[in-house]
Amino acid sequence: MIHVQLAPGYQQAAPGGIGQGTLFLIQAGAAALAAAFVLIKGSRAAFAAAAVVAFSSLAAVILYRYVQVPALGPLPSMYEPVWYAAKVITAVAEAAAGALALTGYALLHKTRPGSGTAARGRRGASTA
Repeated sequence: MIHVQLAPGYQQAAPGGIGQGTLFLIQAGAAALAAAFVLIKGSRAAFAAAAVVAFSSLAAVILYRYVQVPALGPLPSMYEPVWYAAKVITAVAEAAAGALALTGYALLHKTRPGSGTAARGRRGASTA
């Protein structure tokens, strides 16, 4: 959880409000909840939630690396036009987590009873 490790340093710009450090902690919490949801439930909804969390985090990293988005209400401007080791590791991990979540979502659909071509074949055979 690199975001948890980085949060205190990024919160210094807004020590009493919503700063980038707070947003990092919220993202880390969402990732932990999504992972727990996948582990406990293992449903398509759990895999979809994990994919959304991972890909939205990746999108934020890339957006704020290349686009200088101004502060939006209480959210600070988080433009940081550099790549450094922790950011690269985070981006790769988010991309991998999103891809694995989508894979889990797709595989779960194919292995469920009553889904896929095998189920259609069985239904067709029972009505014939």
